[in-house]
Amino acid sequence: VSLGVWVEAGARHETPAQNGISHLLEHMAFKGTDTRTARDIAEQIEAVGGQINAHTARDHTAYYVKVLKEDTALGLDILSDILQHPSFDPEELAREREVVVQEIGQANDTPDDIIFDQFQQTAYPDQSVGRPVLGTTELVRGYTRASLADYMGAHYTQGRMIVSAAGNLEHDQLVDLAVKAFPDLPGGDPARIDPARYGGGEFREERDLEQVHLVLGFDGVSYKDPDYFAAAMLSSLFGGGMSSRLFQEVRESRGLVYSIYSFSNSFADGGLFAIYAGTGEAEVAELVPVVCEEALKVTQGVTADELQRARAQLRAGILMALESSGARCEQMARQLQTYGRTLTAGEMIAKLDRVDEAQVARVARRIFATTPTFAAIGPLERVETYEQVRGRLVA
Repeated sequence: VSLGVWVEAGARHETPAQNGISHLLEHMAFKGTDTRTARDIAEQIEAVGGQINAHTARDHTAYYVKVLKEDTALGLDILSDILQHPSFDPEELAREREVVVQEIGQANDTPDDIIFDQFQQTAYPDQSVGRPVLGTTELVRGYTRASLADYMGAHYTQGRMIVSAAGNLEHDQLVDLAVKAFPDLPGGDPARIDPARYGGGEFREERDLEQVHLVLGFDGVSYKDPDYFAAAMLSSLFGGGMSSRLFQEVRESRGLVYSIYSFSNSFADGGLFAIYAGTGEAEVAELVPVVCEEALKVTQGVTADELQRARAQLRAGILMALESSGARCEQMARQLQTYGRTLTAGEMIAKLDRVDEAQVARVARRIFATTPTFAAIGPLERVETYEQVRGRLVA
């Protein structure tokens, strides 16, 4: 059984002075409760061969376990304990703050990681959706036991938490277990976030690196946008695999990169469509114009074969995810948070099947006509100016 609790509390729910507190709270969840030490939590779940983990995103934090069927009650009991009765031991908090500081330092030292945070901040300037999940060293070191308790009390409430599970289980039995496991959740209003307001612009950081890491992005689509599935198809055929246009032209035909891909990231109220590439200091002068040229080409139309390959890739991803209880568990939780209901695999595939070549080309024109966001880290002498890049995207 894969079992988890998804909480509508992430970077988007933080004030500027709270940036990174959701992530630190996630770390502290495993550091002990009123009745369990950090060691107890680890030993009890591993004593039954289970696994426990968590992650923080911009719009949620998730805590989850994977256990054998007979240990479902134990898994849920541990999750409910860490989410309702954390001890926030001062010594554990002091240690974990430094662990997170090290995580921030590691991200900053990894250019093909931190470039995405810089890209997001540039796309959404001065907004919670643009701020990094990890926060800053200064802020993290300032969070106290009271800071965490206050934030948890305000956000870990009824109506903001979803229990999701998949695998060898009985639904009614799980509901009964969940009702009994969470008697101490405070009430609260539904989660509120400031609307995402796409801005665009550029970020550049000169670093002495072997490669230039860059992201070129645009205003994308939300989960609820009628063009959501068409944008997913566009990303797949444009830069989603070895047969994609970007891979074939930029890597296979020209040898300009080792890694290049596109992605479509959606939120409930917006989204981003972007291309990442890592290339050499000399090659970047050719790379950026080629990527812009390929973006313009796809707005002029796509082929039936391209569309069919993209549809097959996305369809296979949907169906293969059904074989993973963890993927099913997360998918249901995210769909409930986004749509208020779960979607069947058949429903999603039917939406993909209705996307045609004209719709994909139209979505490409819609996306690539928006103000670009350009972020680059590395030796930047040969990288074109923002205005040059923007000019290349005008048909």
